[in-house]
Amino acid sequence: MAGSTFGTIFKITTWGESHGAALGVVIDGCPAGLPLCEEDIQVYLDRRKPGTSSITTPRKEDDKVEILSGVFEGRTTGSPISLLVRNTSQKPGDYSEIASYYRPGHADYTYDKKYGFRDYRGGGRSSGRETLGRVAAGAIACKILEQLGVRVCAYTRSIGTIQANLDHFDRAAILQTATAMPDRKADNDAISYLEGAKRNSNSVGGCMECIVEGVPAGIGDPVFEKLDANLAKAVMSIGAVKAVEIGDGYQVSLRFGTDNNDAFRMENGRVVKATNHAGGILGGISDGSSILIRAHVKPTPSIYTTQETVNKSGENININIKGRHDPIVIPRAVVVMECMTALTILDAMLMNMSARLENVVDFYRKQS
Repeated sequence: MAGSTFGTIFKITTWGESHGAALGVVIDGCPAGLPLCEEDIQVYLDRRKPGTSSITTPRKEDDKVEILSGVFEGRTTGSPISLLVRNTSQKPGDYSEIASYYRPGHADYTYDKKYGFRDYRGGGRSSGRETLGRVAAGAIACKILEQLGVRVCAYTRSIGTIQANLDHFDRAAILQTATAMPDRKADNDAISYLEGAKRNSNSVGGCMECIVEGVPAGIGDPVFEKLDANLAKAVMSIGAVKAVEIGDGYQVSLRFGTDNNDAFRMENGRVVKATNHAGGILGGISDGSSILIRAHVKPTPSIYTTQETVNKSGENININIKGRHDPIVIPRAVVVMECMTALTILDAMLMNMSARLENVVDFYRKQS
């Protein structure tokens, strides 16, 4: 299976299945000398682990990370870092019926058409549990970015029809509310909304956003390696995401150029923008403003309502899905978006170090 590796310099490869023995990631290209311990990674994994509230799957997993290589005496060595998380609550029997039919909204049918074989236990590699490796690697990327003065913050913007009021933005609430919303009133409203959906054996979609502050101007490459293009690919690779926007997103298609262009001006001796409709990226390159990414997430496809489908014998059937499923993906996906964004930004910043000859010359002159 191709497609499990992401990045150019800071490169990750995730592995493992939802109901296999373990999942993990191998990180290549992490600079030596970064202070790193398992707790640095665990705080991120705890944000995406199941069984933490009434609006997540009841599957209970500790999701404890183990560092197998690449760290010695508390610092990275420059060699590949291997991270492992063991599965401890597999119930493949919950999925035994799925082997004979295709669940609506899932990758069952497309996997069968591509490979002629699939791991039906929770979806195998198509399961949201695959994102464990992304988050573990992203935690390391975030730690490196912090040393560069770059801060990445993702949160839930909306759940169904309930919108967070960003005029009341509360960063602490992102980590304290069950919905990962930065607005406590909206969190309460969203919980009620989700409880209604659960009573009706239904699920809910929504929107999450990520803000990146501190990225200097000049990061990203034009043409095929645009920063916004790579961010869109990174976020779209999260299983349930169906649309990605940068800055004002689709709203720019409704405007005149006079309304949409971000004017430049000098402020305290540096170039700044009067507005940020572009979301911090122009021509595929960062402009020094905050980078804003928005992702729209579909409702969890595993619902307990009776649904129509077909089985592998080509017969029309009705099904009722069993197992343990989230009524909404977003609260646990927020940290995945944050980590995929961090991985993309860090890789682009490392790539940028060789963009100018003077930077290369200065670096090696300092080494001599």
